[in-house]
Amino acid sequence: MKKIFNSLYETLGGTYREKNGHFIPDIALPTQTDYQIGKYGRMHLDYIKQHRRGRYTTLLTEGKLNARLHEIDLEANKMLETIIPRLAAERGIDENLKARDMLRWVGEMNNIRASAEEILLREVVLV
Repeated sequence: MKKIFNSLYETLGGTYREKNGHFIPDIALPTQTDYQIGKYGRMHLDYIKQHRRGRYTTLLTEGKLNARLHEIDLEANKMLETIIPRLAAERGIDENLKARDMLRWVGEMNNIRASAEEILLREVVLV
C-alpha cells in the first residue's frame, strides 16, 4: 500500500510500520525501573490511581512510576525509623518497661506504630 501524504507525526520525525495494510506508529512506553515496591509504595499507588488519575497517567507514560513508588517507600520507612523511637522516648516506653511488663510494652509499641503510620500517611503516602 502506498502512502499519499506525510502526516504531522512523520514531519516531526515519527515513523510507521505497515501491518496488514495499516500503518501503525512506532511508539513505545519508555523503559521503567523494576524496584520491589513495599507497603507504602503500594498504598500510594492505590491512592493516585483512585484520586490523582492525571499524576498516575503522567508518571506511567513518562516511565517514572516505579521509581517514584520506590522513592516514597524508602522515604516512608526512613521516616518510621525516626518517628517510632522519638514517640517511644516521649511516652517513656523503654527496655525497663519491656522487662517489667512485656504485655503493656507490646501494647504501647503497637499504639506508637499506629500513631507513626497515621503521621506517615498524611505527610508522605497520601499527597
